[in-house]
Amino acid sequence: MKRIWKKQDFLPENEEDYRLEALKKKILNEGEAIGTQIVKVDGFVNHQIDVRFMSEMGKEFKRRFGDIKVDKILTVESSGIAIACLTAPFFDYPPVVFAKKTSPNTLIEGSYSAEAKSFTKGTVSLVRVSKKFIEKGDRVLIIDDFLAHGEASLAMTEIIKQAGARVTGIGIVIEKLFQGGGEKLRAAGYRVESLVSISKINDGIITFSE
Repeated sequence: MKRIWKKQDFLPENEEDYRLEALKKKILNEGEAIGTQIVKVDGFVNHQIDVRFMSEMGKEFKRRFGDIKVDKILTVESSGIAIACLTAPFFDYPPVVFAKKTSPNTLIEGSYSAEAKSFTKGTVSLVRVSKKFIEKGDRVLIIDDFLAHGEASLAMTEIIKQAGARVTGIGIVIEKLFQGGGEKLRAAGYRVESLVSISKINDGIITFSE
């Protein structure tokens, strides 16, 4: 069932619902829909960070993944770093590792790497993680701000495989269902938890999927 949320107050029944409805409301009030593909939330998620609010999203990831042991949290630079760091305290402060899109000489040797396409920018990046920071047997939780076509998440799963570690889950703040990334990841057997899912963007109206 799909529902178009308006800019109005929500009346949730419990704390978990409050967080998710508050996120939807914040996207509508402070975000911007651009065309039919892009949701801009740089005022609180990935440029300026609303620390108190995004910490609540980290708490929600803990509720979703509270049944798993997490040795490392992995994200990709740069927009996923903030939410990954704000999630870590709720998992007893595991190290947060971020895949680098640049390739300094000090990292090229002794690193795991995978390609990640950006459909928004029309580019392909080679993302890298030093072999020092993900080890064989690590249980790794992937955290990121957006899930669209799924290329960044797939690149991170490939890096984890190269390390001989295990993907315990993928936590996403905002999933754009209509771009298919979540479907690919779930079909591959990964546990994906998205805090909110957007089914459509049209004429500045964001349609959330329940």
